[in-house]
Amino acid sequence: MDLAIVIPYFKKKFFKSCLDSLVGQTNKNFRIYIGNDGSLENPEDLIKSYSEKLNIEYYYFAENLGSKSLVAHWNRCLEKTNGERWILILGDDDVLGENCIESFFSSLKKVNALNIPVVRFATQKINAENEIVSDTFSHPEVEKSLDFLFRRLNGETRSSLSEYIIRKDRLEDKGLKDFPLAWHTDDLMILESSDFGNIFTINSSKVFFRLSGLNISSLQNNLIIKNKASFLFYSYLLENYRSRLKEEQKNIIYLKVLGCYDNNKLNLSMFHQVCLLTIRFNKYWIFLHFWKRVIRFKLRN
Repeated sequence: MDLAIVIPYFKKKFFKSCLDSLVGQTNKNFRIYIGNDGSLENPEDLIKSYSEKLNIEYYYFAENLGSKSLVAHWNRCLEKTNGERWILILGDDDVLGENCIESFFSSLKKVNALNIPVVRFATQKINAENEIVSDTFSHPEVEKSLDFLFRRLNGETRSSLSEYIIRKDRLEDKGLKDFPLAWHTDDLMILESSDFGNIFTINSSKVFFRLSGLNISSLQNNLIIKNKASFLFYSYLLENYRSRLKEEQKNIIYLKVLGCYDNNKLNLSMFHQVCLLTIRFNKYWIFLHFWKRVIRFKLRN
């Protein structure tokens, strides 16, 4: 088999819907690797009921790594894959449209001819009741990964881990950056796995991303940690990929860094990093403008 679907499992509530979407695939040329992150919600009875319908390898990990590092858990799940050339990391509450896998394999000849290592599907958001709660997010068939990132930063589109299929050799070569809560880990994965090159989109198939109120994207009690992860992601781009960015893009990313710091001005490590980036990349005028705005705000309040 050429495709591994890796499911880092933790919650059972929507897991049946996830597995049902795999049973419903019109092409089942894939192997599923489920890694249980020491969850108290044992899925083995459910997995057993699907054992004759799906090609599943199930692993129970006693240590709950996800509470410390989601990426560490993802990595140990990825290590269980065996010989597949492509990887899809699927959330245990997300759902694939019935023709996702068939359309992926139908597009593979074109993808390989273009030498594109990152493939994605169109998406829609669903809620806890499986109701569609958004329009369809589609994309250009071939798009530069940086162009996509800045479309997302401008609020023009969205992205999540479950809608991407990545060539395994690129994923292994670049690895997954361990940001807190794995927030922006998928964004960096797309940029690095594509070598800041092209993404291929299959708009004829959809992945349904769940906003359940239970997953990291839905929760509002982790905003400080998400803000820290965003700060680290934007700083990482400036420090490691400055040469890949146009001057306007550098300014946008630097403003994002300042915005994260603005959300947590008491964080001395953030302040220190902002000062280093300001000096290193000669962003004094933006830095001064930021502080003028802060001072004006404080004077008004």
